[in-house]
Amino acid sequence: MQALNSLHTPEEKLAALCKKYADLLEESRCRQKRLKALQKKQAQIVKEKIHLQAEHSKAILARSKLESLCREQQRHNKTLKEENAQRSREYDEQRKEAMLYFQTTLSDIEAQMEQHSSRNTELRQENMELVEKLKKLIEQYELREEHMDKVFKHKALQQQLMDAKLQRITEMMKEVEEKQQMERDVLLKDATDSRRKCEQMREQETQLKQQLSLYMDKFEEFQTTLAKSNEVFTTFRQEMEKMTKKIKKLEKETTQWRTKWESNNQALLQMAEEKTLRDGHFKALQGKLELLERLCRALQKERNDLNNRLSVLQEQGPEEPPAAQPEEPSTQEEPQDEEGTGLEIHEAPRPPETEHTADPTQD
Repeated sequence: MQALNSLHTPEEKLAALCKKYADLLEESRCRQKRLKALQKKQAQIVKEKIHLQAEHSKAILARSKLESLCREQQRHNKTLKEENAQRSREYDEQRKEAMLYFQTTLSDIEAQMEQHSSRNTELRQENMELVEKLKKLIEQYELREEHMDKVFKHKALQQQLMDAKLQRITEMMKEVEEKQQMERDVLLKDATDSRRKCEQMREQETQLKQQLSLYMDKFEEFQTTLAKSNEVFTTFRQEMEKMTKKIKKLEKETTQWRTKWESNNQALLQMAEEKTLRDGHFKALQGKLELLERLCRALQKERNDLNNRLSVLQEQGPEEPPAAQPEEPSTQEEPQDEEGTGLEIHEAPRPPETEHTADPTQD
């Protein structure tokens, strides 16, 4: 109004008003274009939001599946560890039983060997004693024979002197011969007994040798069983190594799944942060859109007022314009203040509620 008052002719005032009206139309058109671009961007951002929500739901499903797989893998690892522990315990028990059986058999064999060795020593001592007795008997017999020879020689020498005592001597000789026969019989019996004892000892030796062969066979069988047990132990150790390799592979896979799960969690956190930032930006854009709508409404009111004034001026003709009302500068100052706020329009999402707002072009 001050600018119009500064002008003198109504034509200049109309030209200034038209110029102002044209500027306002251009500004409103630019703002409408910006609003349409913002609406398009808002629709794209809404689509991106829906797509991100779908991806978020997919990521949550994958996360739940990964957690279930991790739990199943942990259960499988626990069962494998328990089975390995049970197998190791059973193998330790079998090994202990085999060692106890081996020790008992060895102790029995040693005790039997000691008994047989003691019997052999006793039999050897008895054989030595019998041999010594036989030697003594032979020596006595030889001494007696020598003595008898001497006696016969002495008797032969004294035959001539002892004819009278011949009968007595013959009788004595008969008695001596009978005694010798008796002694010979006794010695023969002792010899036969000693031979029988020697044969019995030989038979016992053969029996002991047979027993030793049996014990050797049993010892060889025990060695074969030990070899088999060692083979079983080697096979079990190989199986344990295979199981450890499988467990290592499963641990590697779990680490890979964990890394993937952590990366997914980080991606989800980043998406959540981006969502919060976009929500804040979206709220700021809503406030700016509300300010723009207020400006558009103010401009529309100002345009209507100007149209009314133009119609009034056209009706009055060359007459002077009426005095400025006090309400008009306030309506003109409001858009200036709102335009002077220096709003920065950023490209950000717009909620679907703003699509239903009144379009300034319709007014």
